Amino acid sequence: MEKRRTITYIRYLLSAALTAGLFLLAGCGQSEESAVILRVANSEEYIDEGGWDEEERIELEDGTSIIGTNSMIDDFEQWYKETYGVEVRVEYSAYGTNEELYNQMSLGNTFDVVCPSEYMIMKLMGEGRLQPFSDDFFDRSDKRNYYIRGLSPYIDDIFHQLKQGDQELSRYGAGYMWGVMGIVYNPQKVSREAVKHWDMLLDPAYHKQITMKDSVRDSYFVGLGILHEKELLDPALVQSSGYSDTISRWLNDTGQETVDKVEEILSDMRENAYSLETDSGKADLVTGRVVANMQWSGDAVYSLDQAEEDGVRLAYSVPEECSNLWFDGWCMMRDGLEQDGRKQQAAQAWINFLSRPDNVIRNMYYVGYTSVIAGGDSDLVYQYAEYCYGAEEDGEDTAEYPMSYFFGDEGDHILVTDREQLERQLYAQYPPEEVLRRSAVMNCFSEEANRRISQMWINIRCFNWM
Repeated sequence: MEKRRTITYIRYLLSAALTAGLFLLAGCGQSEESAVILRVANSEEYIDEGGWDEEERIELEDGTSIIGTNSMIDDFEQWYKETYGVEVRVEYSAYGTNEELYNQMSLGNTFDVVCPSEYMIMKLMGEGRLQPFSDDFFDRSDKRNYYIRGLSPYIDDIFHQLKQGDQELSRYGAGYMWGVMGIVYNPQKVSREAVKHWDMLLDPAYHKQITMKDSVRDSYFVGLGILHEKELLDPALVQSSGYSDTISRWLNDTGQETVDKVEEILSDMRENAYSLETDSGKADLVTGRVVANMQWSGDAVYSLDQAEEDGVRLAYSVPEECSNLWFDGWCMMRDGLEQDGRKQQAAQAWINFLSRPDNVIRNMYYVGYTSVIAGGDSDLVYQYAEYCYGAEEDGEDTAEYPMSYFFGDEGDHILVTDREQLERQLYAQYPPEEVLRRSAVMNCFSEEANRRISQMWINIRCFNWM
């Protein structure tokens, strides 16, 4: 996924042997334990690089001041040395898509820690390529275990439900960012009623004025939502106890008959669209080339922010039929760690450091997406939500926005916000609970299913464009 700022951040590091040699050349008279080399791969533009201007400093209500002076990587190396007394060197590299990461590993690139999406984590689990977290990682009594102590109870529950075979994803994957899919639109050009349904992307009234994602899984999901629109909106289903299981089954259907029907829908959508895109849709909305855009929620926040700077007020909607609930998460590669206890400790510490509330805020600010961390005993993350979206004390047109499902403690996290935020950045960054109820996680598809939908996508992208 495209994130907030451009980054090409690959660090070339000396080996541990050379490091030890340099200590000797410098006159160090005693041997020192070699540094742990931690090879980390992450999506492009998906971590705080530092270098903030002073005016970007975040001042929270309790007096906490947060600014990204150094890169998160440099700060981790310093923190690890101070905390564990061992030097760690991070070799950091970036990739564009989950499939690019997988191809790199298939071609022999070895990483210790990677951050793919949930379906790729499940694929790697199924192939036996992931190292499970140690029991110590889940010890809530250890104050350095920021991840397990601060994970949102809502996200924690979802992760325990996601399985590959009989293994829970939570044992192999630690969440990083999350969100849903929706539609960013210009309310001056598109009615709020229209964006309540995915099929507005097929509406000839918006011919060549909408964009769709150049992503087979995301577009396929939207096609399934359109295919099952009538059934998904049936009150009898929505009110049934099996609602979640039913929508999950429908929205993970990769049977040939279903794929053929979705191909027809997406072919029509492709012809109606201005373009297939992964990043240009944001700029096209601002310039007015398009009036609506399929968009991940984190990119929606960025789009709304950027448009506002240019004097354009956009809005965000999650259609009533369904949405894709997605996660990106950290996992440890078995062939990288090679049963090295020191390296596994550093890998788990990396996840915990990024899950520390102040660092969560830095990353959220920098990349624009929503962390899975609620904060646990710390309320800094909630304070940050208030900092971003809380209404002024003398605000007139305000509304209450319940957030307890994410932060816990029912009734204690109700944010008073400007009413317009009910369809803007706050709505995108922390979707209401009713949106999440109609959202489903896309599973890891079988090889046969992947071939079917990949061929469908080739047909749409290469042969059906006029």
